[in-house]
Amino acid sequence: MIEIIPAIDLIDGKCVRLSQGDYNQKTIYNENPLEVAKMFEDAGIRRLHLVDLDGAKANHIVNHRVLERIANSTDLIIDFGGGLKSDDDLRIAFESGAAMVTGGSIAVKSPEIFASWIQKYGSEKIILGADVKEENIAVTGWTETTSLELLPFIASYSNMGINKVICTDISKDGMLQGTSVALYEKILSAFPDLFLIASGGVGSVQDILLLQEKAVPAVITGKALYEGRISLKELSAFLA
Repeated sequence: MIEIIPAIDLIDGKCVRLSQGDYNQKTIYNENPLEVAKMFEDAGIRRLHLVDLDGAKANHIVNHRVLERIANSTDLIIDFGGGLKSDDDLRIAFESGAAMVTGGSIAVKSPEIFASWIQKYGSEKIILGADVKEENIAVTGWTETTSLELLPFIASYSNMGINKVICTDISKDGMLQGTSVALYEKILSAFPDLFLIASGGVGSVQDILLLQEKAVPAVITGKALYEGRISLKELSAFLA
């Protein structure tokens, strides 16, 4: 059964969603992220993907107080990402209640720091964020596309013990028009033991079912929930 991981993206402490990573295409869905998190938990959700979009822009953790409130008020298993660039950022994230952290830009720009995190905290606590535009890695809140190709990027960290990867196709994100199924098949063909978390483009339960058919272990969904394209009741079939 595919694991469902709702996303809460944070700007100014509020629950928002962007389209294709564009900060100018922002919709505020709720001014109280804790309220949203509790709604997910009440529906039987166990995991939460919490993204500090302010942090991603500022290159340091910003919304750790929101993380702390959600962690202290729910039993959700939270993975936290966005702006984690230093050992101090990581310490703050874990002390604020993150069970896992996701590193994307840091894994590209400061691989020695990211490698030290894997060594210090272990692969169960560190998730590799692989955000892609046309299979090249994008960083800094998706504002910069690098020449790094996706599969070699994953391979370099798989060799260090990473076994969880969130892969977001930026062109799909927030568009509600389906996920990059072929891309995820390609990744799993190269790394069959990887706990791959698909992200970007989920617009219906059918999109989730298609990923499940392709044996994708987990999927992040955000905008489809906030826009009512998928109901929490519909997700209950995946929560057994």
